[in-house]
Amino acid sequence: MAVITYRDALNQALREEMRRDPDIFLMGEEVGAYQGAYKVSRGLLEEFGEWRVRDMPIAELGFTGLGVGAAMVGLRPIVEYMTWSFALLAIDGIVNSAAKMRYMSGSQFKMPITFRGPSGAANQLAATHSQALDSWYAHVPGLKVVAPATARDAKGLLKSAIRDDDPVVFLEGELLYGSKDDVPEDEDFTLPLGVSEIKRPGRDVTVVVHSRPLHSALAAADTLEREDGISVEVIDPRTLRPMDIDTVLDSVRKTNRCVIVEEGWPVCGIGAQIVDDIQREAFDYLDAPIARVTGADAPHPYAANLEQLHFPQADLIVKAIRQVCYRD
Repeated sequence: MAVITYRDALNQALREEMRRDPDIFLMGEEVGAYQGAYKVSRGLLEEFGEWRVRDMPIAELGFTGLGVGAAMVGLRPIVEYMTWSFALLAIDGIVNSAAKMRYMSGSQFKMPITFRGPSGAANQLAATHSQALDSWYAHVPGLKVVAPATARDAKGLLKSAIRDDDPVVFLEGELLYGSKDDVPEDEDFTLPLGVSEIKRPGRDVTVVVHSRPLHSALAAADTLEREDGISVEVIDPRTLRPMDIDTVLDSVRKTNRCVIVEEGWPVCGIGAQIVDDIQREAFDYLDAPIARVTGADAPHPYAANLEQLHFPQADLIVKAIRQVCYRD
């Protein structure tokens, strides 16, 4: 094990997979000479050359189409977007081409392509650069959607995404790149897609949370254990499609209460789907209504003080947990 940053874990995953398979190449804005907008691709151009680390113009729809075509003929492209907000310009290639190709061709074409880049808010990048669009992509059959919250998960899940024969949308928390975690140095280390992880065991209430808000949820759990004696079980789905809902249901059947946290907007969010799954499969076990903590239902503000109010902060999670435990 080594303690490394989220960005370095992603860099390791890219480097190890590109060494393992010569059909893998990276393409996107500033991935080569500039070494990535967040330095995730640092050193890759020097090691693998410009044929396998391709700088692209600011034309997301165009280079996404290039990546889809490359995947159709047997290569394994990794397409990086400077932000997932910019990928809105490429949504036709992702949703209408990559997600549909295997189905529409009767599996004559595999689609081993990974779309990756920073998702959600950073620090004061305002409304058009701060969107958590997780539920948009998770809505689409044919796509796998991954949102790691830790450096360890980022490395293991990215390696699995690159090896997968289906298109994977890989959402990296923009404010997580500098966070650190213990990461295995084994080049064969992978984590399976579609498997949740219990990040903190507990007995009184289940919190389901993915990506950056995981860290706020863990802080909230510490506060509640210390101040109220409430034992919080924290579950990170890690993969949003296909989601391992069975782990969530088993936890809710044990704790009888649930709070769902996400950075995205509340309407039609990931949490709404989880609520539906729980109320259909574990309704009789609930001792309180399910609570949701989300980003504010408004465009993301630029002002720093308003931006903090937009996030699902630890104090809001504490409040929601106290409510479902009837401690407010």
